[in-house]
Amino acid sequence: MLEVKNVVKKYKNFRLNISMEVPSGVITGLLGANGAGKSTTFKTILGLAEPDEGEIIIDGKKIGDFTNKDKAKIGCVMTDSFLPEILKVKEIKGILKASYDTFDEEFFDKKIAQHDISPDKRINELSGGMRAKIKMITALSHDSKLLVLDEPTAGLDVVSREEILAELREYMEKDEERSIVISSHISSDIEKLCDDIYVINNGEVILHDDTDRLLFEYASLKVLDEDFEKLDKQYIIAHRKESYGYECLTDKKDYYLENYPSMVVEKMNLDELMLILYKGERL
Repeated sequence: MLEVKNVVKKYKNFRLNISMEVPSGVITGLLGANGAGKSTTFKTILGLAEPDEGEIIIDGKKIGDFTNKDKAKIGCVMTDSFLPEILKVKEIKGILKASYDTFDEEFFDKKIAQHDISPDKRINELSGGMRAKIKMITALSHDSKLLVLDEPTAGLDVVSREEILAELREYMEKDEERSIVISSHISSDIEKLCDDIYVINNGEVILHDDTDRLLFEYASLKVLDEDFEKLDKQYIIAHRKESYGYECLTDKKDYYLENYPSMVVEKMNLDELMLILYKGERL
């Protein structure tokens, strides 16, 4: 569905250099600290920032060759964009009708009612959670094939976040050809939703793997100073110095359990994994 091929985007103090692929039927997560390049990546995917090198291909077609009909296949939620706040919720439909031939008014009304959003309220009268839901409903309401979502659950309580994640699962269940690429600082949301994950830092991909592998085959090794030099490092991705010795990140947990039975080997969540990648030394 989506191919990002050797895309380079240069700014004065930042350089994006990234390749990634999101097949049909897949939800892909993009993780990284603030300034890592997530929003720049999304802007190049959406054609809002033209790459200096490389190409973006969506559904077999280069983004630069997209017609308005092609653009309707993409639904997006960006952190720095929204509709005029003076608009009433029901007035959004007029904009969507004019923008998308595929706009589904019945779906829009159904979802507004489902989430208890008053159609007569203005955008500036809605809570942060309601605004986030409106953004998501808007992105879902024109039969898009690809969703590009930049921090869609940022700042929301756990109930609102789960409601939005449920909408995304429902979206995927309706058509096996659909795909999603999503960024979030909330790693638990990514763990529950995504099939695979890219981690980026300083504009480059530093890790990519299936979510199940990241959660069940990656691990943290606790290694004493005197044992670190003797450690077989062929399956060590990164390490960092600690007071007791070294913490090492591996994607071959079972290898170290079998060959170093006295070593402490611990499962990791995504936050812990990213901390080693960002703060440690990669091998």
